[in-house]
Order: sequence, then structure tokens, then C-alpha cells
Amino acid sequence: MAVASDIGALLRELAPRVLGAVLRRYRDFVAAEDAVQEALLAAAVAWPRDGMPDNPRAWLVQVAFRRLTDETRSARARRRREDEVAHELEHEAELRAGEEHDALPENEGDDTLLLLFMSCHPALTPASAIALTLRSVGGLTTAEIAKAFLVPEATMAQRISRAKQTIKASGVPFARPAANEWPERVKTVLHVLYLVFNEGYAASSGPELQRSDLANEAIRLTREVYRLLPDDTEVCGLLALMLLTDARRLARTGPEGELISLEDQDRTLWDARAIAEGVALISEALPKGRVGAYQLQAAIAAIHDEAARVEDTDWREILALYQVLEKMTENPMVVLNQAVAFAMVNGPRAGLELLDRLASDPRLSGHHRLDAVRAHLFELAGDREAAIASYRMAASRTTSLPEQRYLVTRAARLTSRGE
Repeated sequence: MAVASDIGALLRELAPRVLGAVLRRYRDFVAAEDAVQEALLAAAVAWPRDGMPDNPRAWLVQVAFRRLTDETRSARARRRREDEVAHELEHEAELRAGEEHDALPENEGDDTLLLLFMSCHPALTPASAIALTLRSVGGLTTAEIAKAFLVPEATMAQRISRAKQTIKASGVPFARPAANEWPERVKTVLHVLYLVFNEGYAASSGPELQRSDLANEAIRLTREVYRLLPDDTEVCGLLALMLLTDARRLARTGPEGELISLEDQDRTLWDARAIAEGVALISEALPKGRVGAYQLQAAIAAIHDEAARVEDTDWREILALYQVLEKMTENPMVVLNQAVAFAMVNGPRAGLELLDRLASDPRLSGHHRLDAVRAHLFELAGDREAAIASYRMAASRTTSLPEQRYLVTRAARLTSRGE
């Protein structure tokens, strides 16, 4: 009998692929999502009791198909329209033909990647498309998505709900994009993959620092997008960024799962193969033309990864790249990282002055990372009391337990030094 935790992990992995398969036939996102959720619940009950089916994906697709068929039959019976009854008979015949093959063949393509592009629907704003896709493809909770967007959870819940209704009201089918439409959706798709990777690399909440399932899936899907669009330099840049960042995964936590900062990591644990691939990708992308935000971030990551020791880091080059990136994105998190580089070049007090620009930014108001960076710079400046206060404030604001323990530990060490 399968272990419940193993079944839960498998269902999480299969959910977007099943949803993509159902949508290829039904084209109604809201109805398809409801049907897939019922199939997942049915599996969570049946599989621990009866054992795992030989083809779990096919089992889930079949249950979702039957749920939608029943819904369609009931709705059409109420309306009693002859043309819809005829269509229903035709549809059931099609479904029976599909059932004879025990669901969709596995070689019909990557349903998760298809769902990714489908979710970036033309009726949606980029922000709504990203939020919806993070739910349907990335499997993130509403709270995790809200944290990524720096908005309240209730606001994000409303955004996702409105996105579903917008698709339904638009009359534009939730279907496979035509070949000439794919490039138009790439920007939103890349943003989605970037956010999914970030949540996997540094989980916003919970007991684990990293969620390798999300990070690995983001890398896998980005590889697929790169395979489809090898000449898109931002696709190349994003894949490079993921590889160069993920290369440090093993060194980021200690034996008890505790967070280890970049400067304290054992660099011999970094994945040399991933670094080499990432450096090759960004070296290929940069000379090709217009440089985008993902390429700049990948270049920064490459500088960190190629430094054999923390003392060898070229902070002036990193600072220059962050300054270009800030003008390009106007993202407060970029300024936050830039402040660290600025401090490493010009001293911690200069970095603290740069942080003052973010104090009134509502997107970072109360965000633990602002307090954490401030604490780090106060520590470098020798202001022990201010550093302790900022570390404690950051610890009280994060929902990640490993980050909380790290910040509390930093404050405790500084406190013990003053006693």
C-alpha cells in the first residue's frame, strides 16, 4: 500500500499535467479545474485503500472526464434542447472511444508546458495571468503567490477568481495557442517560471528553506521553453539564472536544515556542472542583442559562482549590473540587493543610506528582507545594538522557519559578544 505522503507528492506533480490534458478536450478552465480537483480528492481516498493504479495520470484524467461528462449531461437535460442532446450523444461516443485506450497517450506532448502557455490567456492582464498560472501550473497556494507579489492574501484570492471569470466571459477559448501566438506570451510565461523557481529556491513559509520539487519543475519547464525558442535571449538568460542559482542548493543548508549565508557557504559543494552550463548559456546570450533583466541577473549570479572565495567576488561589477537592472525594472528587491553591493564597494553606511530610499515603499513596508539587509549592514558598520534590533524585527516578520532561526541566531551571537 502506498504511503500517504508519497501519494500526496505524486498528486501534486500530476495535477497540472492532468489539468492540461482535460483542457485540451474541454476548453473551459473553471469547469476543468473543478473536475480535476474532484479527481485528486477521489485519488487521495481511493489509492491508500485500494492501491496505486498502473497509470495514475490516466486514472485521474478518466475521473475528471467522467465528472465533466456528468455535468454536461445534467445541464443539457435541464435545457432540453434537441441540438444539445445530439451533441451530447456525439460527445459520449467520443469519450467512449477515448476510454478504450485508457486515457490520453503519454506521447501527446508535455501537458504541463501546454497548460503554462494556455494560462497566459490573451483576455488577462499579465499580473492576472501570472497569478492564475502559479496556481494551476506551479501548484503554489494563494498565500505563497500573494507573498511573491507583495500583496495581501485576500487581494490575490480576488485576483485569481476574477481571472477565471474573465476567461469565461471573454468567449476566447482556453485552448492551445496558435504557433504565431506563442512568442507574445513568452514574457508572462518567463515571469511565472521565475516566481515558481524563487518559491522553490527560498520557500516563503514553512519548515523547509527550499522546495526542490518546485525549483526542479521550473528548471525543467524553462528548458522546454528554451528548446522551443532557442534564439530568445531572455529565455536563455532565465535558464542560466536558474542553473547558476540552484548550483548553490546543497551548500545553503547545514546538517539540521539551518540556513547558511552566501559568504559562509562551502563552495566546494556548489554544482560545478550547473555553473559551467549556466556560464555558457549567459555567455552565449549576452552578445546576441538587447540585454534583458534575466540576463543581467544571470550575469550577477555568474560573478558570484565563479569566485573561488568570497573575498574574490567582483563587487564593483555586480554593483554596475544592479544599477542597470534597477533602471530597467524599478523593482524594490533589486534596490535591496543593490544596497548590499553598494555597501561592499563604498562601505556599510553608504549602503544604509541607500536603504532609506525603500523605507516609504509600500511594497516593502514590513517586509522581513528589508530588516534583514539593514541588520547585516549595521553589523558590518559595527553598530551592534541596531543590528540586534533589526535582526529580531526581521525574525518576527518572516514566515520561513529556517530564515527565522537564522535571524534569531545572528541576533543572539551579537548579544553574547556584548556581554
